[in-house]
Amino acid sequence: MKYDFTSIIDRRGKDAIAVDGLGKGPGFAPSAPKPGFDTIPMWVADMNFPTVPTIPEAIIERAKHPAYGYFDPSEEYYDSIIRWHETRNGVTGLTAECIGYENGVLGGVISALTAFAAPGDKVLLHSPTYIGFTGSITNNGYKIVHSPLKLDENGIWRMDFEDMDRKLKAEKIHVAVFCSPHNPCGRVWERWEIEKAMEVYKANDCVVISDEIWSDLILEGYKHIPTQSVSEDARNRTVAFYAPSKTFNLAGLVGSYHIIYNSYLRDRVRAKSEKPHYNSMNVLSMHALIGAYKPEGYEWVDELRQVLTKNIDFACDFIEQHFKGVQVSKPQGTYMLFLDCTEWCKENGKTIDELEQAGWDVGVAWQDGRMFHGPCAIRMNLALPFSRVEEAFRRLEEYVFHPMK
Repeated sequence: MKYDFTSIIDRRGKDAIAVDGLGKGPGFAPSAPKPGFDTIPMWVADMNFPTVPTIPEAIIERAKHPAYGYFDPSEEYYDSIIRWHETRNGVTGLTAECIGYENGVLGGVISALTAFAAPGDKVLLHSPTYIGFTGSITNNGYKIVHSPLKLDENGIWRMDFEDMDRKLKAEKIHVAVFCSPHNPCGRVWERWEIEKAMEVYKANDCVVISDEIWSDLILEGYKHIPTQSVSEDARNRTVAFYAPSKTFNLAGLVGSYHIIYNSYLRDRVRAKSEKPHYNSMNVLSMHALIGAYKPEGYEWVDELRQVLTKNIDFACDFIEQHFKGVQVSKPQGTYMLFLDCTEWCKENGKTIDELEQAGWDVGVAWQDGRMFHGPCAIRMNLALPFSRVEEAFRRLEEYVFHPMK
């Protein structure tokens, strides 16, 4: 490969909560390992790879100029986004007018939510549910109504369209948050699924807030379908959020963006995000996006997808062969696994707390899945060099799953 996905980066002392935050967030962060084990960070959703070199090059080049005053987003910024979506997702007709900066996808979700719902209103989400949605939506005074995803006969997560429709009607819900690809389940929705979901939302007069931050991280054999692309109504009903932050590991720089085609929706969201004067772009964040969306970034993402596919294939095969009682629906996108440990815990007389702690003790810093509405689940980040993934599963087999029988 052209780019480095094998080097093990020492992130200690480099502002990474993935390693420096262990033991500092009771109930959220894993605890630190016991002596003799190093940390394999497999919880918070960031990657343990060096990003594409054009990003630090772009930041350094801009930082060399010793003035960092007020600025407006450049034409190159908008052109980079338009070209990225046209090339990666087949999007046509996107203009700079439809693109707006957001400090983060969750901040954008709240701007959109507060534009079209009042505190105390109910919002429809699928479950399992990304913890960021749970925190930001409830912290702002809204009530979440879950429509559970269901596993079909092939172990694939599916939306329950009848349940969605029934709850939208019964609860008089007019705003829904849609996650595509889905976090934490890793589903990459097929076109017909998105079309049917959007028909349900249309029938219930719902504004759709679509989080598509994972849209670049699609595993081999699958394709992302932008929610806004499935129909003219979807194009006009949907507020979509994207970012290079998940794709290129830039969360610490802060910088996301929305795509909103409908002028009414766009005006209302911008009124919420811009009038408080909190939603301002960082000049280095802008140049980071430009650096990410250069030709080298396209190549880097294609190689990254191969690496993630290999890691997930290995992990899912290992679990099936070695961890009896642990169920996992193989992801089609993202780099996360969502493990259902219900049967294993039942058969071995252990609680999910005991299982999680056993992993943390040997440096496998995985994450409590109950925060994502999985009753006996663990979420696991596989965006690491393959050697680290292998080592994590070796430790789980040797110290965690089999010794506890």
